[in-house]
Amino acid sequence: MTVTPPRAGDATVPLARAGTEGPETSDAKPVSQGFLARAALVTVVLSLAGALLGLGRDQALAHLFGAGSQTDAFLVAWTVPEFAATLLIEDGLAFALVPAFSAALARRARDDRGDPVRALVRGTLPRLAMAFCVASALVVWGAPYLVRVLAPGLPDPGLAVDCTRLTGTCVLTFGLAGYCSAALRAHRRFVAPAAIYLAYNAAIITAMFVLGTRWGVRAAAIGVAVGGALMVVTQLPSLLRILYRPPTAAETAAAARETSRHSMNLALIVTVLLFALCRQSQVLIERFLASSLPAGTISHLNYAQKVAQMPMVLALMLCTVTFPVVSQALAQGDAERARDRVERDLRAVSSFVLLGTAAVVACAPQLVHILFQRGAFTAQDAAATAAVMRVYALGLLGHALVGALVRSYFAAGRPTWYPVAAMTAGIVATSWIGAATAGSWGVLGITAANAVGITLTALILLYGMETRGVPIRIRPLLAAMGRPLRAAVVACGVGGFCASLVDSPTLGFAAGGTTVTVVFFLLARAPGEQRLASALCTVTRRLPHARFR
Repeated sequence: MTVTPPRAGDATVPLARAGTEGPETSDAKPVSQGFLARAALVTVVLSLAGALLGLGRDQALAHLFGAGSQTDAFLVAWTVPEFAATLLIEDGLAFALVPAFSAALARRARDDRGDPVRALVRGTLPRLAMAFCVASALVVWGAPYLVRVLAPGLPDPGLAVDCTRLTGTCVLTFGLAGYCSAALRAHRRFVAPAAIYLAYNAAIITAMFVLGTRWGVRAAAIGVAVGGALMVVTQLPSLLRILYRPPTAAETAAAARETSRHSMNLALIVTVLLFALCRQSQVLIERFLASSLPAGTISHLNYAQKVAQMPMVLALMLCTVTFPVVSQALAQGDAERARDRVERDLRAVSSFVLLGTAAVVACAPQLVHILFQRGAFTAQDAAATAAVMRVYALGLLGHALVGALVRSYFAAGRPTWYPVAAMTAGIVATSWIGAATAGSWGVLGITAANAVGITLTALILLYGMETRGVPIRIRPLLAAMGRPLRAAVVACGVGGFCASLVDSPTLGFAAGGTTVTVVFFLLARAPGEQRLASALCTVTRRLPHARFR
């Protein structure tokens, strides 16, 4: 069976209206062997470009404003878009909306009475948009109180308040952007959702260089406000092409039914948003504890995390592409094949992240020197950031597993409180350990607390998968992850030693990174076990159970 070729520039298979083709075409077609590979490739390439531009944004921030009190003030305000991105784009809202749109697509393929997809939009978007408006207005109005809670030890709260009022607008724009992303991904369109961070980061960089001389670090906050609007504009044409059609009488009647279904799923929305809120609370804890430490501490945390997280962000792109696949497999009652997809994803994600962790720990000083040590960013800032990066990287596997596992809990479109409880346990551990170690170990104690807390959450989520999520086979999975873990430890040691032998940061990074990669691949490879290269290519395998109906 052939699949209709995608339009140029859009990694998608066009969806025909129900009733015009047989049950094995358009929405009901299985995902082809090449489709997941194309979708994953497009998503990874655009996301990598967005991540690199985000790295350029951080480099510009470090070059123009360094790592002092002014940058700390902006990063406190930056908490708002970080929370909004997690709650409304990356995790929370997507976990509720992607299964909802997937179910609407399935109903559209089975029933030609109206369009459940348009009805779902008509029943949910106005209410959500109103909620986003109210939340954004509350953030802007309550900026002084928010800054006081987030960073009580900040030396210049006035600057942070100004920046927070500007970044508060992103609650509305990120909410609309997240809604568009969920709808497009459920329709198997990945180009526009993957491109939003290109527009967002480009706006921030441009604002900093154009307005930075006059407005200082407030220019970065202006860029956040403009970039959030560009996120919506980037996706709107693709969404309108899907949805635009004069409404029918049957569709108007279906809207009432979809509104009722949405009300019944309020518990799902609450649980996914609470999970995302708890997960992002780790940033709050870090900045709250770091605000009483010397100026620049929050900046060091931010720069270290942004770089160290890149392997995790790229690895989770695979889960972003396959989340609708798992959701629809569960909707069809095929738990066994959903389990197979989840297990493949977990093996691929863990292998890639372990390789990235080894490289980050081994080459952190050289990496920070190359990326940031210029302009207002001093050698002392670079040394402090590299130390934080090494400790933070120890929790990367936990962060990646949490991001991959939680999708499985919500893929069926049913509310569950278990992920919230698991994340709460991790937050409690982070808070207690961070408060106990910040006085003696400083920022490294805060970072270590983050790594311990998120690893605890990952273990709890993994334990609950057999009974509460997709029933994966935990022991074989852990056994498969054991060899890459041991390979990462050895590769990190050897790579760090090789990097330290070279005085030049660039050559040292090249030597250390190459050594880590070679040693990891040699040791992680074994007869009968899945290799990293094989794991990363799992998206090219045909999944006959996954149909976009």
